[in-house]
Amino acid sequence: MTFTSLHDRLRGPIAEHLKKELSISNYYALPKIEKVVVNVGINKSKMDSKETQQYVADCLMQITGQKSVFTKTRKAISNFKTREGMIVGAMVTLRGKKMEEFLDRLLHYSLPRIRDFRGINAHLDGKGNFSIGIHDHSIFPEVPLPEAKQIFSLQIQITTTTHSDDEARALFKQMGMPFKKGSKDIKESKGAEEAKAAIADLKESSDSSESSTETDSSSSS
Repeated sequence: MTFTSLHDRLRGPIAEHLKKELSISNYYALPKIEKVVVNVGINKSKMDSKETQQYVADCLMQITGQKSVFTKTRKAISNFKTREGMIVGAMVTLRGKKMEEFLDRLLHYSLPRIRDFRGINAHLDGKGNFSIGIHDHSIFPEVPLPEAKQIFSLQIQITTTTHSDDEARALFKQMGMPFKKGSKDIKESKGAEEAKAAIADLKESSDSSESSTETDSSSSS
């Protein structure tokens, strides 16, 4: 069995399935992945040295295949002990084929390497975007096994062209995003069951009140 890349699946079976599921006939109106942002926050107390910052930048370049950019503070804030121009993070923005290759490696190689992995919560931001928090960057096979003090966390922000969470969630499911089974469906079914129970209670109370009024009228007559 040959492996089909995400680049080919997005333009083939995934697009055809989304057309049927979302009832969208136009291919260009289907939800698509616009960009992926991988960012790392640099802690001043633990990662202030230039060697650590360079290590984070090198790891990001190995993970994404693209050189990272350091983000700096725009103004000094005394409460946060930051000075203007201080490095507070590193980020990489991926688009096009590099983005699709990164997502392919993330879904099929990196996420399964997480210890005791039980899936990802299917919670989006309300505008069709999805973020994944990774506590240990060593799950990526491109990075050599680091020392304990070198381990850092990172965030992966996936931006889509749609503003609907349902459409974006359908796209992610077809891509193979390992959502927790039934996390959203269980909540919806519980809410529906509670609503049905409330309606049944109202019907019972209304029936009992009608029967009591009928008995009162018959006794008075």
